[in-house]
Amino acid sequence: MKARPALNLLSTLRRTFLLAMLAFAAVSPLAAQTRPVLLLSDIHFDPFHDPAKFAQLERTDPKAWLPILTAPASPTQAADFAHLQDTCKSKGVDTPFALLQAAMAAAHAQQPAPFFITVSGDLMAHQFDCRFHTLSPQATEAEYSVFAAKTVTFVAQMLTNTFPGAPVYLALGNNDSGCKDYLEDPHSAFLHADALTAAAAAHEPTAHAAILASYTALGDMSVALPAPMQHTRLLVLQDLFETKRYTGCNGAKPAADPSADQIAWLRAQLTRARAAHETVWIMAHIPPGIDAYSTFTKAPDFCSTGKPETFLGSDALGNTIRDFGDIIRLALFGHSHMDEMRLYRSVAGTPIPGKLVPSITAVNGNNPAFTVGVVNPRTATLIDYTVFAAGSDWATHPVFTREYTFSTTYGQPDLSGASIAKLMDTFLADHAGSGELSLDYQKFFYAGDPMTAAGMKGAAKAAAMKVVWPLYACAMTQTQATSFITCACPAKP
Repeated sequence: MKARPALNLLSTLRRTFLLAMLAFAAVSPLAAQTRPVLLLSDIHFDPFHDPAKFAQLERTDPKAWLPILTAPASPTQAADFAHLQDTCKSKGVDTPFALLQAAMAAAHAQQPAPFFITVSGDLMAHQFDCRFHTLSPQATEAEYSVFAAKTVTFVAQMLTNTFPGAPVYLALGNNDSGCKDYLEDPHSAFLHADALTAAAAAHEPTAHAAILASYTALGDMSVALPAPMQHTRLLVLQDLFETKRYTGCNGAKPAADPSADQIAWLRAQLTRARAAHETVWIMAHIPPGIDAYSTFTKAPDFCSTGKPETFLGSDALGNTIRDFGDIIRLALFGHSHMDEMRLYRSVAGTPIPGKLVPSITAVNGNNPAFTVGVVNPRTATLIDYTVFAAGSDWATHPVFTREYTFSTTYGQPDLSGASIAKLMDTFLADHAGSGELSLDYQKFFYAGDPMTAAGMKGAAKAAAMKVVWPLYACAMTQTQATSFITCACPAKP
């Protein structure tokens, strides 16, 4: 009987300890349950790499493309491809099947069971229309649209076959068109076919009808990210409709502006998400904001003209992200082919992280790369990521190795808005671009091996980036022309 107080005390201590541990698990990032994700962009698969195989691919269902593409190269492959490159004035070599296959195998080796996969646009090769019509000059526009959609479907099948069971979320890019780069018609046959592909890849039976409706209209979709993600929605846009170069397939601007309909759809989705107390990831191909490279090369007098180059035709997408910054946890983009970050801010000043995912294609001189991330489902925060890149000899030896990990390189605990804001403050303060973190960003912006000729070109680009580092830092943090000018241009005497 005398032992009871001690037992009661021990029981109380145990309960207190368990409650403390549960409280720690609820707030500790280290104790939070995490999930791996795979982030891809700008795959730019080229089904014309062996031109002699094109006719067989054109008349075959994409489900049967694999034996055709894995068969030995035709005897005239090199000469035929060189002629096609010359005819279409290609600036580089897009992703042949061997590279696509190697990238899928390497991604599977690094993460065989991703929680989900995102593809932020441009599944089709550059100069796709020129390549197709050169090899099939009598083909109709409808036949072109069918083959373009088949190519999107094949890339999606490669992903779903490599990672069975993992939802794959597909955004379309400016090269993903049923008629021509930057051209598309709402409700086109191409978008209808892609809607079926996107819905199947997402493994989302409950939202199947909604995906088909919005994707067919403008290439957009809204899906709830799978459990254990908590009340988190992914909104996907085909934002070629937002670009300055957009026209319909007939080459003319439509009477009814589809970009206005797209932004209205996005705002309606975000309003519903806010009312439902959901958090949101946004994914599109082309980022809102300043195109730093084009500004420096095409508009070097932007300080006097006040007109830097922007990625999109208006601030509508950037303003929408700003207006819903209270619920947006991450914005994913591609398009530049480089490994980039962005910082967006809400009306109240809340920082919102943006990530531009590096490309599989090496057409811009960068090396092929993919990204394996880690997400906290409870907070919908991308905790960390690692980039894997092939060497500059990727055409003959496509082996992917680890390039860097965000947390160890930049010393931040996650990709939350607060962490990215702190990192961007460091970049902005480093006017010479010579700090350790700035140099790391410049180095990894271009995935290149400095011991090779191609890598030396990348190293030279990184050195050039260092020279104009304050302008790049301003482009990373300012989405509107006026704020970019204020940040980037020296004050007048």
